[in-house]
Amino acid sequence: MASQVKSIVFKRHQSNKVVSRFPAKATSKGRSYGSPAFAAIHEAAEGLHKAGMIDGTTMREFDQECLTPIVDLSPALIREIRMRASISQAVFAAHLNVTTGVVSKWERGEKQPRGPAAKLLSLAVKNGIASIA
Repeated sequence: MASQVKSIVFKRHQSNKVVSRFPAKATSKGRSYGSPAFAAIHEAAEGLHKAGMIDGTTMREFDQECLTPIVDLSPALIREIRMRASISQAVFAAHLNVTTGVVSKWERGEKQPRGPAAKLLSLAVKNGIASIA
């Protein structure tokens, strides 16, 4: 089992160095993971699920654990994200695919980000605005 996991995570290059097959911002099958380790673990779990060693419920729970959690965003935090990147509300809105008015309402506390915008903002909190630009 351990040798199978190693063969999934690592491959040998011509120089005989062992190198991770996932880049720093790991992606696998169209999914994005926070680290190469999560990508490798998730890929191994998918293989176990296909082989019938993990049931569907366990795989769904595992998928849920791999997701980036959505952070509670205060108006001050939303403004801080934007100001740290030194961008206008209009540019910030374009990155999030919302209107400038919505960004303004978030920053004043009149509305809370929901859905995809909340997820993108959570990623921006964790990895910076460049991760969503």
